[in-house]
Amino acid sequence: MEKKKITYEEAMSRLEEIVKKIERGEMDIDSLAANLKEAKGLVEFCKAKLTTVEAEVKKCLDL
Repeated sequence: MEKKKITYEEAMSRLEEIVKKIERGEMDIDSLAANLKEAKGLVEFCKAKLTTVEAEVKKCLDL
């Protein structure tokens, strides 16, 4: 199955949702590990996206 491509904004929104649920104690222990794994993947995606955009901006500005 092909993974759906998400945007940076969608990834950040999902991360915020996971964090809020953890902070409020709304996440049960059974889903905690899966959600933390998802959050880790989202953080990695966001970091990679930011690194790519930074490189593109520097290239455009000839820095």
